Amino acid sequence: MKQHHGIRTVERTYCCDVCNKRFKKRGNLKVHQHVHTGERPYRCDVCNVTFSARSTLKLHQRVHTGERPYRCDVCNKTFSVRCNLKIHQRVHTGERPYGCDVCNITFSARSTLKLHQCAHTGERPYRCVVCNKTFSYRSYLKVHQHVHTVERLYRCDGCSKTFNHKHVLKKHILSCCNQQS
Repeated sequence: MKQHHGIRTVERTYCCDVCNKRFKKRGNLKVHQHVHTGERPYRCDVCNVTFSARSTLKLHQRVHTGERPYRCDVCNKTFSVRCNLKIHQRVHTGERPYGCDVCNITFSARSTLKLHQCAHTGERPYRCVVCNKTFSYRSYLKVHQHVHTVERLYRCDGCSKTFNHKHVLKKHILSCCNQQS
């Protein structure tokens, strides 16, 4: 219960009927429910990417406007999102508040710790929609996806297999086709 100007009121909470997560504001519950429905009603009119929350769309639009309102007072680097500035400032302070329970390595960002933990669990949460290959890191998936989209300019004369990069063809030739380049 909460007391306001001598009047006692019950603090109102709104509960998600899917996962029982509680919110103080009905609007926050409504935005949260998009997680379960997959609804993404807010669309960027520049690149057509969609979002489940208007606030996320507004942050995204800074990609297009170049707006970076948050500035590091040590090195003047600017950021479009306040939390990225806070993480960056740890470069200057040396603060690394997120520690791995397995190997005790510490990180300045929780997201980096979460990625690191995949090394211990073997989890590979990022899946290629074309070939179903899985990856521990989103960046590895993005690099892999070029396999499906980039023109393959290098062809092995021995087996006609094609490659995106000359160095990959050379490695293939040495290990698979026993040819000299």
